[in-house]
Amino acid sequence: MDARSLLFVPATSVHLLAKAAQRGADALIVDLEDAVPMDRKAPARQMAAQAIEQLVGQAGVLVRVNSAPELVREDVQCLPLHHLQAVLLPKVESAAQVQELARLLAQRQAPGAAPVPIAALIETPLGVLRAESIATAHQSVCALGFGAEDYASEMLVEPQPQSLLWAAQAVTNCARAFRLASWGLPGSVAEISDMDGFAALVKQARAVGFSGTVCIHPRQIPVANAGFGPTPQELAWARKVLAADEEARARGLGAVTLDGRMIDRPIVERARRWLKV
Repeated sequence: MDARSLLFVPATSVHLLAKAAQRGADALIVDLEDAVPMDRKAPARQMAAQAIEQLVGQAGVLVRVNSAPELVREDVQCLPLHHLQAVLLPKVESAAQVQELARLLAQRQAPGAAPVPIAALIETPLGVLRAESIATAHQSVCALGFGAEDYASEMLVEPQPQSLLWAAQAVTNCARAFRLASWGLPGSVAEISDMDGFAALVKQARAVGFSGTVCIHPRQIPVANAGFGPTPQELAWARKVLAADEEARARGLGAVTLDGRMIDRPIVERARRWLKV
């Protein structure tokens, strides 16, 4: 699932949901977990279902369900699954959690229907260690997310790149190995005022393999969209690579030199992905 920016919107925030689709995010995440107090979970489910119905056709929509098994069951019962791009499962530490969610989702679908995609959010040291089993837990897994704030809390460190790079790259490496999207930052997503600092963090995230990130404020969206997309210079370079590759193939060559650099299949494939050809 391609998404550079995924904006969190609390299921109970009617005024935020009304404007959410106009913010420019590639996808919206209607949140039933951290943004909703325990005593508001029941009305939040009904509000989430209504919001999803209203947002269809305006933006891609995901839902973050709760992690506690008894809450997940109730969440799933209220969701219009056919309108969702994916269900985001937080605090995943085992394949069994993913498999149980997949089972609950399948119970609400017609026989033979395609599984609802699941994005697994890894937020603990144990989750990082088990990333491979989580990624391969079920055919419906479409993405891995990295929750820097919770991970840093578990590690008793500040959510800074120097503390998080290893874990972040472990998640992205696993996601890329199994052709999954990878969402997150090697640092805190809580920065909503210093956009230069946020842009630098996005740049680091892309450098370690993330394909996008969640956002908690609309101000972060254009920064994420720009940071996780190819720059104009990269697009121009990609066009030159494909032109050089076409010329090389016409001459029966498997590789060619471009601007002093050897261009072979992996580089050509990267250029194709940037240009989506």
